[in-house]
Amino acid sequence: MRIWQRIIGPDQEIAADVRPPDSTAWDLVLIFGSVAHFGTPGLLPRMRSTFPNAALAGCSTAGEITSDGLRDGHCVITAIGFDDARVRTAAHAIEGIAASGTGGAALGRALAGPDLAGVLVFGKGLDINGSAVIDGLVSEIGPGVPISGGLAGDGGAFKRTWTLSDEEVSDRQVVAVGFYGRSLRFGHGSFGGWEPFGPTRKVTKADGNILYELDGEPALSIYKRYLGDYAADLPSSGLLYPLEMLDRNFSKVGLIRTILGIDDAAGSLILAGSVVENGYLRLMHASTGALVDGADRAARASIGQLEPGAREGLALLVSCVGRKLIMGDQIDDEIAAVVDQLGPGFTVTGFYSYGEICPMETTKEPKLHNQTMTVTLLAEV
Repeated sequence: MRIWQRIIGPDQEIAADVRPPDSTAWDLVLIFGSVAHFGTPGLLPRMRSTFPNAALAGCSTAGEITSDGLRDGHCVITAIGFDDARVRTAAHAIEGIAASGTGGAALGRALAGPDLAGVLVFGKGLDINGSAVIDGLVSEIGPGVPISGGLAGDGGAFKRTWTLSDEEVSDRQVVAVGFYGRSLRFGHGSFGGWEPFGPTRKVTKADGNILYELDGEPALSIYKRYLGDYAADLPSSGLLYPLEMLDRNFSKVGLIRTILGIDDAAGSLILAGSVVENGYLRLMHASTGALVDGADRAARASIGQLEPGAREGLALLVSCVGRKLIMGDQIDDEIAAVVDQLGPGFTVTGFYSYGEICPMETTKEPKLHNQTMTVTLLAEV
């Protein structure tokens, strides 16, 4: 595997500054950048002319991740060339939350194949049910294929996000990359570091990722009471207080949900992923130290899944914008914790997102996470 990376600053011109050696030698180019970069009309044709033989995929972010830490307002371009593996991309426009599952299934049908080894997914960050997208994908490719990635961001504005595919830069689509071949090795890790507080509440009415009632009361009313003065800043302030999912026996299921939007008329919360009706939720909060420890644990889990001969390649880090808000100036600490665990053999790219996609540590089922650091390692042996 060969990897080449270029980091473009806020005021740099992509066409002039992206000059890879041997532009025809690359199979996949991942592009993560600010809304300003993705709003540039010439982004896609410039990438296509620079990497004529490569599949293209990426999204706008709430902050870009490199081995040196957070880059806000930049564009990180990472080109990968494989020795034996192959890649294929697919994209599908999702018109509204209700179409998330069928959109995921369409991506799955486009990527399904006997030697499909893994999938990366980059979805629009708003008006989507990330859990349903994953369920749709799994229905077509089967439960044994690892899926990871994340939902696009727009710097925390929650107004308009972008994804990039071979065909277009769009605010509607989900883009997926399929990896094929026996030479590929994947490692995955995800962990939060948040702590619960307050009473446990029963989900008495929900529809997918729309939470209508807790304990028979409008969910938005309860949530606003907890937030107090912070309620005026919803939905962005909701990133500071995510919800932990519990099953009907009050046991943890290992998933957190964050708020992407609110509906005052319906009294509901719009979450990044689905919740279970008659299950339970409770609020969470976190300290910087606990979040850094969670990132460290995610990195150790991912590297532990690779054999000794596969300790170099690509590291995709997808973390939540809520963690960025909590840690503030200390945000680089969680990235450094991951980089230190991985060592110098991995080229790091990634972004701060509105939802993280990664297999569960115990069941290996791909899930939509919130408020986690997720690490996906890709190597070729």
